[in-house]
Amino acid sequence: MERETEANSLLGSLPATFSYSEALGAGLTRWRLYRLRDEGLIESLGRGLYRRHDAEAADIDLIELASRAPLSTLCLTSALAHHGLTDEIPSRIDVALPRGRHRPTTVAPVAWHVFDPSTFELGRSQLPLDAETSIGIYGPERSIVDAFRLRHREGRDLAYTALRRWLGGRGAAPANLLAMARHFPKAERPLREALEILL
Repeated sequence: MERETEANSLLGSLPATFSYSEALGAGLTRWRLYRLRDEGLIESLGRGLYRRHDAEAADIDLIELASRAPLSTLCLTSALAHHGLTDEIPSRIDVALPRGRHRPTTVAPVAWHVFDPSTFELGRSQLPLDAETSIGIYGPERSIVDAFRLRHREGRDLAYTALRRWLGGRGAAPANLLAMARHFPKAERPLREALEILL
């Protein structure tokens, strides 16, 4: 009973989502960690990553991505869906990382995209997942520009539908969209042409 109380106390000192090495650093042995898992006090999120059962509800797939690759950024269809600019529900989560960064193996179904480090931060903000964790996400304008820039891979319908919905929403400023597109030469011209048709 004393060991169990001590293990629960050690567990309480860890963040909601923690790694195997963090657990060992907090004083939990491998066997105690496995016992806590077997008793349902923690959940395994994949190899070497755990979440306490008393943590607030959150999207476990996104928690895993944010924990394994801190620069993970929701992009393309996943970001557009979050912003209500597409009805498509991707079978995998679209996640961007800067070129040259390691793409970790995950339990979550992921489509990794490699973006230029010089433009990676443009239009990027943080989406809170719980009190301790957030993941990057591209804003509506950047997501639309990326859909146009990668329309040969993602499909023209995704780009045009997103643009049409964005234009119909409150606060849509085409000048801001074009300012973002200037950083991406492959997107600027087709985006201008689409705006001329739709406006």
